[in-house]
Amino acid sequence: MTDYLVFALVAPMGAFGDLAGHERRGSHHWPGRSALLGLIGGALGVRRDDRDGHAALASWRTSVSVLHASEIWRDFHTVQTVPSARIKRPATRRAALEALQRKDTGMITRREYRSDCAFGVAVWGGDIPPLEDALKRPAFTPYLGRKSCPLSAPMDPKVVAADTSVDALAQVTLPPFLTLDPARPKLIASDEEIGKGWIETRWDEPLDREAWHFGQRYVHVSRPDPDA
Repeated sequence: MTDYLVFALVAPMGAFGDLAGHERRGSHHWPGRSALLGLIGGALGVRRDDRDGHAALASWRTSVSVLHASEIWRDFHTVQTVPSARIKRPATRRAALEALQRKDTGMITRREYRSDCAFGVAVWGGDIPPLEDALKRPAFTPYLGRKSCPLSAPMDPKVVAADTSVDALAQVTLPPFLTLDPARPKLIASDEEIGKGWIETRWDEPLDREAWHFGQRYVHVSRPDPDA
């Protein structure tokens, strides 16, 4: 058996960025590896410019259970850039705004969010006790993908012994206001093989946090209970 650290991620809204585009930024159904490692790093107090700290997070393996079928919500942003021929590297936002002219046109972009988020998370392969303490008292405020998506309940981490991450996810403790059964997830996505299902390719393996570089990863996906 293996020791897993399991915890819940529950929020009214979440955003799990798909590949970035100029006009549309979609959202996956569940938080990917980069999102989970970012949340873990934030709880441990790893800053964005701490390369060694981020590298140390690579040992963690992850599994996620989707416990509620969320809906897509779209937000519209107006973005505008200053032509580089006019100002290449503005020192401040105010300097960039002052360089804008009436003829500079903006662009409407779309950002997707997921509503009514409820996920179970199992992690293993790292030093569990310090992370359990950090998730109970995080160094930086945790959120679900974007800062505008705060959690609606404590993560309630705990250590469980299980044969597989699927068995571990069934032991996640959910907040009392949810009537969901963690043993009957809609879907599970894992770093390890989890039986019948399929394999998806994702680009969410963090390589360089400052440069926003991500590598390819294969995710094992399954629907343990088709009727859930």
